[in-house]
Amino acid sequence: MIEDQGKSASAYLTFTLHAHLPYVVNHGTWPHGLEWLHEAAAETYLPLLRVLHRLEQDGIALKANVSITPILLEQLAHPVFRTEFPKYLERKITAAIEDEAYFNQNGEPHLAETARYWNRFFQEKLEHFQQLGGDILGGYRRAAEAGLIDIITSGATHGYFPLLGTDESINAQIQTAVATHQCHVGQRPRGIWLPECAYRPAGLWSYPVVPHGSSKPWPPIERKGVEEFLTQAQIKFFFVDTHLVEESVMFTPYELRAGGPVGVGASLAVETETARRSLYHAYYVEGPQAHDQPVAIFPRDPRTGLQVWSGDAGYPGDPNYLDFHKKRFPGGHRYWQVTGTRIDIAFKTPYHPQKAAALTKSHAEHFVSLVVDSLKAARSDALPPILTSPFDAELFGHWWFEGPLWLEHVARAMARAEIPVALTSCGEYLSRYKPDSFLSLAEGSWGKNGTDEVWLSADTRWTWEYLYPAEIAVREAASSAHWKNSPQGQRILKQLCRELLLLESSDWQFLITTEAARGYAESRFNEHLRSFQTIEKMWERHCAGEVLSEEDETALKSIEVQDSVFPQVDPGFWAKR
Repeated sequence: MIEDQGKSASAYLTFTLHAHLPYVVNHGTWPHGLEWLHEAAAETYLPLLRVLHRLEQDGIALKANVSITPILLEQLAHPVFRTEFPKYLERKITAAIEDEAYFNQNGEPHLAETARYWNRFFQEKLEHFQQLGGDILGGYRRAAEAGLIDIITSGATHGYFPLLGTDESINAQIQTAVATHQCHVGQRPRGIWLPECAYRPAGLWSYPVVPHGSSKPWPPIERKGVEEFLTQAQIKFFFVDTHLVEESVMFTPYELRAGGPVGVGASLAVETETARRSLYHAYYVEGPQAHDQPVAIFPRDPRTGLQVWSGDAGYPGDPNYLDFHKKRFPGGHRYWQVTGTRIDIAFKTPYHPQKAAALTKSHAEHFVSLVVDSLKAARSDALPPILTSPFDAELFGHWWFEGPLWLEHVARAMARAEIPVALTSCGEYLSRYKPDSFLSLAEGSWGKNGTDEVWLSADTRWTWEYLYPAEIAVREAASSAHWKNSPQGQRILKQLCRELLLLESSDWQFLITTEAARGYAESRFNEHLRSFQTIEKMWERHCAGEVLSEEDETALKSIEVQDSVFPQVDPGFWAKR
């Protein structure tokens, strides 16, 4: 167990790494499909485990909040992935050997040496995977048990909460997440990464589209705030983007006890509120259960985040780092460096792995200096300030190849005695320090313009037109008595719930709007919609007292095999409340 690094710190830094991929097992391989999971495992999930292990050997812990989405947990544990991943690594090794021979034949010794580098890299990943017994999740569980990280959760399939059409669907995304987390991690999660960092408060809500099959808009309905579902699931904290804190109304627990400040918004002194509303503190979310069972939020720091996120102004855009886009086929290995963010791909220059690795140390030192400087003014506050750095985990290793090594150097720099800031996890911080202010948050996300527009665009409206009737159908089915004492009914309804969860994945809208893999996303949504509609008809026949026909049995079995996730899914999570 790592000794507590933050006992006497006057300020803290917390990293959050959000690991997520949509369900790709049994749904294609390349260029879209299982290859995504293989790449992330080889370039991010295994390298991060190596970093944690090397730090542990020197008595250092990254203390990161590692959010592994339930659908990713299911895939990393899936027998198809565990069987196919070693084959993928062997293909990468073979490709590197062939590349080396090609470059040597063509008189390009430096590229041949880089090919040998890739050979060693993927050999190491294969050996690591074998050492883990094919159980990557086991490696992360051990890291959590050793105090190196805190594994937290997310929505079951990364459904976009503000746009989901029923409270029961949000409840099911969260409750399924908690149950899946307990199954794979061995304990309840203390925190959650809300999908797309998207939050919606309680209040009157209107359907943004006319649902399929309806001739007119459905009437507005009263909805619970997202934090109410988190309270019910015993989740203690989540993350929000900067603007939600900067634009919120803040007041003290005493004002909350009295019903909140009079004239919230209009009568508050803007100058005073701006000064008090630091991005370097945790806050409680104001809501119906805020006083008795508060849920904390940690706001994203934009200044340090830009240094890590930005391919133009940040570290990943350094000319010496590995270029993500240019690859040599058929193997797909990368042999060129960024060279320049505005340079045409044809003019990228050769990559030097050792030079790039050495650069991560100076970039880590720069980052630590930014953190210390950012927290300097807040260190005199009543509560020790905390700077929150949340990122997609796949940024480190997959998108920014040198990212895991950079994280290691940051952790080593932070461990030096002269650094007045300590690494911590959000759960560890909250166990010591309780927020002293509440925020009334508006709706928002960390997407474009801080709104829902990436997930609700002109190109994605049609997905919501089909999603809303599907959500209602599952709620009605789960609220009925036709499944509770019927093995056939349970089997049908459970698969109907799985298909709804897969339909709700925010990845489909994201990939359509950004056109990153639009065709694949549209195909996947329609595929799950067809499966949902097929099973829905079986459910209707079941409710009419019919037994599954041979044709139904074959169709259901095929869908169950293809979408074999959440084996213990509970339809009761969707029942009316």
